[in-house]
Parts: sequence; C-alpha cells; structure tokens
Amino acid sequence: MGAQWKAKGKDLAANAKGRVFSKLAKDIMVAARNGADPAANARLRMVMEQARKVSMPKDTLDRAIKKGAGLTGESVQFERVIYEGYAPHQVAVMVECLTDNVNRTAPEMRVLFRKGQLGTSGSVSWDFDHIGLIEAEPTAPDADAEMAAIEAGAQDFEAGDEGTSVFITDPADLDLVSRALPAHGFNVLSAKLGYKPKNPVDPANLSAAALEEVEAFLSAIDDNDDVQNVYVGLLG
Repeated sequence: MGAQWKAKGKDLAANAKGRVFSKLAKDIMVAARNGADPAANARLRMVMEQARKVSMPKDTLDRAIKKGAGLTGESVQFERVIYEGYAPHQVAVMVECLTDNVNRTAPEMRVLFRKGQLGTSGSVSWDFDHIGLIEAEPTAPDADAEMAAIEAGAQDFEAGDEGTSVFITDPADLDLVSRALPAHGFNVLSAKLGYKPKNPVDPANLSAAALEEVEAFLSAIDDNDDVQNVYVGLLG
C-alpha cells in the first residue's frame, strides 16, 4: 500500500467517485488561491490534470477554481491538518485533512481512531519520509522509468497503476522534476507532497482477520469528508 492507501475497488463505485470529486475540489480551491490561471499557477495546473483524469465535470472544475480564487464573492478558508496514530495491530497511519472547521474534524478523528490509537504530533511522522510523489505515464513504448528518474532528478521510482510510474522526489524538487519528466518520455498526471513509510509492515505477516480489521479502519477514515489522503505503514 506504500505511500498512499487506496481501498480495493473503491474507484469503481459511484459514491466513491463523488468523494474523489469532493476531495479534488478542495485541492483545486486551495491551489487557486494563488491565481485562477493554470498557465501561471503550477500547482493548480497539476490538480486540474488530476481532475481531468477522473473525468470531473467541467462546471464543477470551473466553479472550484473561481471559488478558490475569490471570484464568486465567497470566502473559502481550508486548514491543512495532519493526524497521526495507529490502525489496529500497530500499523502506523498519517491522515491528512483539509478542513474549514478544526473543531468539527478533531472530535471526528478521535472517534474514528477508537479502534486504533490516536497519537500526538510527531508520534508517528518520525517513521515516515516527507516526499514528492509524481504519477506519470510513458509517452512512448520504449520510455525507461529508471533512466527518466535519473535524468530528471528524482530520488527513486516505483510501478504505479495501469502502466504508470510513480517518481519520488525531495519535496523541494517536486516542481523541477515534474517539469523535466516530459523531456524524458513521461507525461505527468499528478504531482503532490506526501509521506512514505520507512519501516512498513508486510501484510503477509498479518492474519487475514487482522488485515481485514486494518482495511476496515482505513476505509472508515478515508470516508470522512475532511480527509484528503491516508498514508499507511504497510508494504504495497
């Protein structure tokens, strides 16, 4: 499960697609604070590409951009908050939220973590690396992910979904590597900061029942409207 947890089969469900749109809309609004023109706003450009990849309706996309840029007269203020702790069976978890009301989100997280253990700031993050994550697809059959990673300045790479590759960068190099990859045969689909576990647990070392408990816990966390990303200390 590596850097970011995704529920099995979740992207196929209609209600899951709605949650994906909702999470992306928040990212778009936050990115659009720095301007509504994607040509001059690299972060907005990347999030818009993610939105197109999952077929977000154009009016939903445009509305989120205008709202975030303050063009609708509405005030939108989201705060990024990280909650750290453990899923059942001491599997480390970092939960990234974007919320307009921490006083609502904090107690909801406490309830969700009752089946695990909610920690304090720093209690789990020491066991994760803060990294840049770039998902990209080859633009030619002979595109070499390893060579592209070296030449574009990425630290590492790993196989992604549906033939894509995930390039791992230093957080400060995220934009630089994103802009360099197309010249080395890869079209960037998404680029964001995230977390990768240093000492992930091998799911093979957990019983089927234990793994099911962990999955149920993570799914409940991910279903919360304020949760943007869930990073978990399990091998992918």
